Amino acid sequence: MEQTEEHADTHTDEQAQTADRNDRKERIGVVESAKMDKSITVSVRRQMKHPMYGKYLERSSTFMTHDEEEEANEGDTVRIMETRPISKNKRWRLVEIIERAK
Repeated sequence: MEQTEEHADTHTDEQAQTADRNDRKERIGVVESAKMDKSITVSVRRQMKHPMYGKYLERSSTFMTHDEEEEANEGDTVRIMETRPISKNKRWRLVEIIERAK
């Protein structure tokens, strides 16, 4: 009887770890620079509404992203995912290239 209780506890821990791992931020952006070794700079644009005037403004954030195979080029639209810190500035990794630059 004690063995089944222990087994049930470990199963619950595994489910909790899986839930944490699946809860990662994803963003879609455009590659600004691909001149570094295994790194790219991705610009993510978003729209926000001005609090007083109501006009929609475009804001952007840039992310240093890890590109292991060096497959992304400047101007490509890519999907990036949050990950553990890889270096001083890199906390995102390349998931896929959605559209190549024309």
